[in-house]
Parts: sequence; structure tokens; C-alpha cells
Amino acid sequence: MSAVAAVAAAATATDDPDGYEAGSQEDDMGAAERDLAEDARWKLIQQNTFTRWANEHLKTAGKAIGNLETDLGDGLRLIALIEVLSGKRLPKHNKRPTFRSQKLENVSVALKFLDDENIKLVNIDSSDIVDCKLKLILGLIWTLILHYSISMPMWDGEFGGEQAPNEKGATPKQRLLNWIQSKVPDIPISNFTTDWNDGKAVGALVDAVAPGLCPDWQDWKSNNALKNASEAMGLADDWLNIKQLIKPEELVSPNMDEQSMMTYLSQYPNAKLKQGAPIRSKTNPSRVRVYGPGIEPSGPTVGAKTNFTVETFSAGKGTVNVSVENPKGKAEPVDLVFNNDRSQTYTATYKPVVEGPHKVHVNFSGVPTPKSPYHVNVDTSAGDPNKVNVFGPGIQPEGVFTNRPTYFEIHTKDAGKGVPEVIILDPAGRENTIPVKLKKEPNGVYRCDYTPVVQGVHSVNVFFANQPVPLSPFAVGVSNASDAKRVRAESKNP
Repeated sequence: MSAVAAVAAAATATDDPDGYEAGSQEDDMGAAERDLAEDARWKLIQQNTFTRWANEHLKTAGKAIGNLETDLGDGLRLIALIEVLSGKRLPKHNKRPTFRSQKLENVSVALKFLDDENIKLVNIDSSDIVDCKLKLILGLIWTLILHYSISMPMWDGEFGGEQAPNEKGATPKQRLLNWIQSKVPDIPISNFTTDWNDGKAVGALVDAVAPGLCPDWQDWKSNNALKNASEAMGLADDWLNIKQLIKPEELVSPNMDEQSMMTYLSQYPNAKLKQGAPIRSKTNPSRVRVYGPGIEPSGPTVGAKTNFTVETFSAGKGTVNVSVENPKGKAEPVDLVFNNDRSQTYTATYKPVVEGPHKVHVNFSGVPTPKSPYHVNVDTSAGDPNKVNVFGPGIQPEGVFTNRPTYFEIHTKDAGKGVPEVIILDPAGRENTIPVKLKKEPNGVYRCDYTPVVQGVHSVNVFFANQPVPLSPFAVGVSNASDAKRVRAESKNP
């Protein structure tokens, strides 16, 4: 239990909102003295944080605290702080206290006001503040933070004015944690200390509060903790007006203090984005998926078209670039077509003209995707298209409808080296009007998905090793989908 935890019992809905129990002041003093030793790193972080928090509020009163341990002793800055926080004027007090009795009276005015506001303090009186007992002063400031910065304003306007999920009977600490977890569900956050040390959680929270302000946090490395924290907290300070009540080097410290972290994070629920913020579209090349025969190590053959798919749905907005480099270091022509589908896929097609090792480069917004470049060996051996079999509803003469996905399978297991290619001609004989998605599956099976958009007879052409397979092209009659709804099956008893 920290020094703060031993003295602070804030009051909003309960006398002990976060499980902070006040023990005997006399029994706890020995432990407190050890806690407050010069080498107690958590104490230095907490004292710095509480001082920064108080000074942010005292700015409006034209005052500042230099040393939290001594500067509240005459009661004047404590009274000014409480007046700013509460928005109320405190009773008459001595504006130029010189004697101890005057200082005690001023502090008593402040403590009595808090008691009248139902903000309860445990085991603290005016002499503790005047006598500069740092442990109890930290407890007093934490009580003010918990009441005015965490408990009261946090949920204004949140959840449409309704109670937040899991908030019934929750303490302020639990409410803050629940809110953070709802904002960054992809990160397992269960505390206000170690879960924040690598800086990534702060970056995620900044981007959740202002989408696009810190979009690259998922790419950050945990071993760059200070850099991560500095970038995230800097953006929050500059564009969300979230002051650095803790410093990046304190956040990444293993001695990070729980109350200090809560004080800093309590600014986020009501943060507002400033105009002119550098919002960026989130791009994540590491989430681009590339698959298909055209990137397989031993897939294509000389003179045969091959293709592969680039899927960008999870990677955000960006530009796809594909290039193929032959063994002589020269670029081979590549046809890249956006399929305009929900998965945001592109089909890249190329036809190698020389044998040997090729490199297939796939970039997303100028950044190589995982495993790029792909090393593809092209040789001259060709498979036997006559050993390829095609099955499925997508090649049947009937039963295919407009705007309804259909498919068929191409079985190439015993056909030797080669890759299939599918070209569908619409009723007008036009090519490439119907996007084709070809996916390799186990045991030499390829699945072809397509969705016709007009009715009439379509020509489905299937090639292997640059030659048509048996029965290709397949004549597929496509009917209007609305006509299919009118068909009814009836059964009559004889």
C-alpha cells in the first residue's frame, strides 16, 4: 500500500471508492518514512505528477507550486486550488499569514470546506499540512484528484447520457479502467502500471480518442518504449490538450505509480481534438495478404500466364504496386486490376518469358509487404491440361443467377507442372467485366469464385499450362435472380 493509499478516502458515492483503507496513522508512520526515502522512485514520480496537476489548475488563479511538500503550509495556495476546482469562493481567511496559528486557521478553512462538500479525509488535520508531512499532503492531493478529475466529470456526455456498461456500483478506478478497455479492446489492459510501460497502450488510446492522430501504434516495437511514449504523449499534448502530468521517461519506468497514471489518463475521456490536427489515414502494410500461384516458389512456366491476389482489407487505405524482376534484372510486364470487392483485393497477372529465378515485389503505400520480394522459379516444363478436371455449379448450363456468387473447382493434382487461368466472357463477348477470384487449396485444387451481373450465356474459359482444359469453354446460362424467386416447388399426392 502506498502512502497515498493509507490516507486518502475520497467521497462521491462511497467513503472508500477504490479499496483504499486508512490504517492507524501512528502504526503506519514507520513504513511511510521508508516509503518516502530519497530512493523511493514511485514517490518522486507521484510528487512530480501531483505538482503538475495542481499547477495546471492554479494557472487560472495566477499561482504555482514549486515544492509540494512546503508550499501548501500557509494554506493560501491550497485554498486557491480548491476554489478553482470547485468553482466556489471559500470563507474569509488570512491573506498574509505569518504566525503558525494563522496558517493553521487557513488550512482549517480549506479542510472544513472539503468536509462540507462531502469530500472526506481520513487521519489528516491542518497541522499535518502546516508541518509539511509529505505523505499526508500527497494523500490530500490524491483525494482532490480522485474527486474533481476522475469521479465527477469523467462521464459527462459519454454513452449518450446513460450509465456506461459495467458501471453500476463501480469505483472511480474501475470506471476509468472500463472506459479505457472499451476504447482499446485490442490491447489487454488490466492495471495502471506495467501494462503501459512500453508506450503502445498510450498510442492506441490517443488513436482511439482521435482516429488517425496516432495510426501507426500497432507497428511500434516494445523495445522502443521511450520513443513510443514520447510520440504518443506529444501528440496528445499538442492536439488533444492532454497535459504531460507524467513524463515519458516516468511512464516507461518499472516504478510507475498507479495514482500518477490514473491522474494522467483521467484527461482522456473528455479530450477534444483541435482544428488542424495531422490526421492520417491508417495504413498497415504488415496486414496485407498475398496469395496465389504467381508467388509460389515453383508455380509458373515460361509462356504461361499466372496470377496472384493482393488483399488489403485489414491494411487500411493505400496504394498497391507490383513488379516482377526476371533473372537478368529486367522488369516483366504486370497487369494489376482492382476487383472492387468487399475484401479490397487486386489481381496481378504476368506471363514470364524466360526461365530461371524471378523476384515478385509487392508494396503497399511504398512499403514492402510481408515476405516481399517473393522468389519464384520459372522453368520450361509444362503440364498436361488433358489431366485437369473441372467441377462445380459455376460451369453448369443452368442454375447460375445474376448478382449471386457461384464457384467451381479445378483439380490439377495429376496434371504436372502448371497453373490454371480462368477467363470469363460476358454475353457480349467482353473480357474482364466479371472479376474472378482464384484461390489455391490443398492437393492441387484451385477454387474459382465469380459473380455474374448480367443475364445471358457466358463463356467460362479454363486454361492449364497455357492450354484449354477438356470441355473448355463452358457455356453457362445466367438467369435473372428475381426470376428465381418466382419459382415454387409443389407436391401433389397421387
